[in-house]
Amino acid sequence: MGRKRSSSAVNTLFTWVRSQSTQAKIFMAVTAMVSFLFVIKNFVANHNNLFLASESVHAAGIIVLIYKLTTLKSCTGLSLQTQELTAVVLAVRIGCYFAIGHSVHTVLDLAALVSTVSVIYMMRFKVNATYHQHLDKTPKHYLIIPCAVMAFFVHPNSAIPFVAKISWAFGVYLEAITVLPQLHMMQRTQMIEPFTAHYVFALGVSRFFRAAYWILRVYESTEAYLFLLGRGYFWVPMVLLSEAVQSFILADFCYYYLKSIVSGHRLVRLPRV
Repeated sequence: MGRKRSSSAVNTLFTWVRSQSTQAKIFMAVTAMVSFLFVIKNFVANHNNLFLASESVHAAGIIVLIYKLTTLKSCTGLSLQTQELTAVVLAVRIGCYFAIGHSVHTVLDLAALVSTVSVIYMMRFKVNATYHQHLDKTPKHYLIIPCAVMAFFVHPNSAIPFVAKISWAFGVYLEAITVLPQLHMMQRTQMIEPFTAHYVFALGVSRFFRAAYWILRVYESTEAYLFLLGRGYFWVPMVLLSEAVQSFILADFCYYYLKSIVSGHRLVRLPRV
């Protein structure tokens, strides 16, 4: 009885939030974000752990995908375009490590790349009969070319080769929009089965941790970044904008995911477009 009342109360809360104006929802989202950042700033001593948490949650999402592909023998609802774009981002980032130096992130990204390539292989050759190609029709070059152009003009100003600077910036910009084909595919179906929903939600949580890391890093070095900005150095604002774009893109899906979980539904229901 208590559980039902709790679920009903949460459903009422979700309904109330959804009925608010766009401005009110933005205000509530910003308030929640600021509160979360305040908690992290005061209770997490090493903010680099946020970056590791982001990569760990992403890895968990990929494990969910591999479990689905190997046990259910189905890739229904999954976007091959998103997986291929993710592989491009990871490959570019790993290549940059040869110029900027290796770290634990190199190992994590390498593991993520191997796992993503495994997902791509299974989708193309093992369970391709269940792949809905007609729903996964976002042209990749529409995403890749603008990111490459942006990277050429706005990239980090550090003591590494020019090609590495552009490549790193390209990876940051492309990563911000790799999930778009997956979201477009899900919007066309409206109903998303659990494993795909878990994967996309993991991406949302991962991006949220990443955004929190960058916001706190800029906050702690405000004077230095303001000085660089005054000299026309726009790389840091572009990183923050990329993180904000990722979080914004996934925010609506995460709302419907949590609503479905609270309601006790196995499938996530999205509104019609």
